[in-house]
Amino acid sequence: MASMRATSRPALPRQVADAHVAALLELDPIAGTHLGVAACAGLLPDFSPAGQREVAALARRTLAELDRAEELPGAAADAERRCAKLLRERLTAELAVHEAGEGLRTVSNLRSPAHSVRIAFTVMPTATDADWGAVAERLRAVPAALDGYRASLAEGIRQGLPGGPRATAVFTGQLAEWAGGGARRSWFEDFAAGGPGALRPELDAAARGATRAVAGLRDWLRKEYAPAVAGAPDTVGRERYARWARYFTGADLDPDAAYAYGWEEYHRLLGEMRAEAGRILPGAGPWEALAHLDAYGTHIKGAEETRAWLQDLMDEAVAALDGTHFDLAGPLRRVESCLAPPGGAAAPYYTSPSEDFSRPGRTWLPVDDRDRFPVYDLVSTWYHEGVPGHHLQLAQWVRVADRLSRYQASIGRVSANLEGWALYAERLMDELGFLPDAERRLGYLDGQMLRACRVIVDIGTHLGLAIPAHSPFRPGERWTPALAEEFFGMHTAAPAAFVSSEFTRYLSVPGQAIGYKLGERAWLAGRAAARAAHGDAFDLKRWHMAALSLGPLGLDDLVAELSAL
Repeated sequence: MASMRATSRPALPRQVADAHVAALLELDPIAGTHLGVAACAGLLPDFSPAGQREVAALARRTLAELDRAEELPGAAADAERRCAKLLRERLTAELAVHEAGEGLRTVSNLRSPAHSVRIAFTVMPTATDADWGAVAERLRAVPAALDGYRASLAEGIRQGLPGGPRATAVFTGQLAEWAGGGARRSWFEDFAAGGPGALRPELDAAARGATRAVAGLRDWLRKEYAPAVAGAPDTVGRERYARWARYFTGADLDPDAAYAYGWEEYHRLLGEMRAEAGRILPGAGPWEALAHLDAYGTHIKGAEETRAWLQDLMDEAVAALDGTHFDLAGPLRRVESCLAPPGGAAAPYYTSPSEDFSRPGRTWLPVDDRDRFPVYDLVSTWYHEGVPGHHLQLAQWVRVADRLSRYQASIGRVSANLEGWALYAERLMDELGFLPDAERRLGYLDGQMLRACRVIVDIGTHLGLAIPAHSPFRPGERWTPALAEEFFGMHTAAPAAFVSSEFTRYLSVPGQAIGYKLGERAWLAGRAAARAAHGDAFDLKRWHMAALSLGPLGLDDLVAELSAL
């Protein structure tokens, strides 16, 4: 792979940002695969402590380059200014996480180097023998990548930086599922089985090696890591929480104010849910009505049939929104509905298109053992994951990358910006009348309530806050993980397995789950300010496209930029 290091020549911020991406892809070829860079296809990152130090050193060099770039003529132009603010904020947040040793304790059911490795295979091209040759090369790289990850976890133990016991147990179980056993093929063996016959011996051998590496990591976690972290807390405390909240929101969070906002939304949504529940089952409460829908509501039967139904839902949304509330260029009109591979988290997700759109944006439906899918739980979720949610935002960034920077269009993301837009997209579809019946609208409100409860339990549990007097649940007590999971389970229609998976996610990825509601609040505030400034001349379609073309911004900057559009 040819060198892509940044040069020392004077450059404006967008050039500095793009040089950073080029250099980072040498260290993180998984990021390159998500962008569709062919040279990255057979490689995996070094997840060891030394590999993490290299990434941090690159961030420091880039920040030094940015200092010089911001002094140049032209750096004050809007495009340069936005890119510089994002680059500085993101790299500073990443360095804060690194310097605290967080990369030495990354154990989760959703976000770990092992998860990144597995997902990388799902976005690799597999159309040609050459594509499958790259798959075999990457499979052969799995053992070294997982060895580096294990070395980081072991160093974390040596430094007194343990991962959470609950996340460790759940993650170990995921690895056991990926490794297969008996008559059941491993995840990697199953993936390799789709390759061409001529390459199958090579693919099968490489997949067996990857499987042994996964099984080895599983066994090490069980025998050595889990006992070492057994007495550690699953919560992170105020200092670590502030660091992670900055990383995921791009804002200096006031956690107590955000916690209070979560409760405000909880009470508002509870009133709306009660009204919709009464339309479905007179006299019933929200979750009684949702249980009724689980049993007797509209369902799609069959995983493949549900995938196709979701594809039609997104295609219909594209047709209805294009030209009315958005202007969608050709590549944005294509998004694929897919079934998620087994062994991951329980929630649906989205993967972005490649830089040239040869791989489209894709939504992924976890199936597990289900064969029956309630419509109330699908519609607003796919407006969130697909259209007009994640797909329109992330694909638009790819489309306008020449006006942004490669960094802004690809790796410079702020989770709360993305999730806030996607939650705004759900609300927009409700405002536009796309949830015309009580069944779909109660499902949307159930999803909104889940996000409000995330703010409450994520902040409340990690900080050990008091449950307020106006809470219908245990007022005056302090949150513990057990109380928080009980509360969360009482306020969602999702099955117990989903609740357990979600709560493990909150414990192991602190500060991420709050970004949905806090990000939505930022998007709504920006829209309201722009509408007030323009009055009757406010054009929602124009505002949407201008907002989606800003590129990523932290919440500290997002409202101001949206308000000025």
